[in-house]
Amino acid sequence: MADMSPKKNPMPVQDPLVRAHNFEEVALGYSEETAMKEAMRCLDCKNMPCVSGCPVNIHIPAFIAKVREGDFEGAYEIISMSSSLPAVCGRVCPQENQCEKKCVRGIKGESVGIGRLERFVADWHNAHSEKEVTPPEYNGHKVAVVGSGPSGLACAGDLAKKGYKVTVFEALHTAGGVLVYGIPEFRLPKSIVAKEVETLKKYNVDIETNVIIGKTLTIDELFDMGYEAVFIGSGAGLPNFMGIPGESLKGVYSANEFLT
Repeated sequence: MADMSPKKNPMPVQDPLVRAHNFEEVALGYSEETAMKEAMRCLDCKNMPCVSGCPVNIHIPAFIAKVREGDFEGAYEIISMSSSLPAVCGRVCPQENQCEKKCVRGIKGESVGIGRLERFVADWHNAHSEKEVTPPEYNGHKVAVVGSGPSGLACAGDLAKKGYKVTVFEALHTAGGVLVYGIPEFRLPKSIVAKEVETLKKYNVDIETNVIIGKTLTIDELFDMGYEAVFIGSGAGLPNFMGIPGESLKGVYSANEFLT
């Protein structure tokens, strides 16, 4: 039986007087009990409008049904069929403009907290699961990925799960791209990104940092090294300046520079 409460279960957060003095994550995440309660709000719609709002078409009603049953690992497996970065996406996807925007519960109240549930499931898995990742059999094909931001990591994960040998080349010294250098710790902890990267490595994804494609290696050299395809996910690394007096003065930073 669905819970017809018009509002989402509130997200526990750090007290403002405490969080003003640290850089730890503000949102604390659902408990098991709250997650199961929120999952009860899902109507399990036959035509699943939420899925059409998800860029990677996660089977949202199916994973929420598993949460409702208390089968959190089963929920994680359903999400993982479509997404390589659930702990990241559960935090920083704009769900309010995607899956949750199309949620039927949002017509006469608040949508189901799909993003909050995805985050809960991924965090539960990372804290409790001891299941070993079994990489698929190598299919004999090598692919290079330029950039270890969200698109590069997602591409690498999807290909690795299909048996491709993938190498990710990152210009900076830590993998993650904008997830590490563009989103502050209190919004997306670096440890969460590192955990997702470690999971990809278990699928035999190699990550080479401090390699600037175009300078350290060229695209042509990658093909000469046996890579049959190259995915370029170099991101939008350069800021746009406004062209106003004083923006080149010492101590004035673009958002990109400041966040890095």
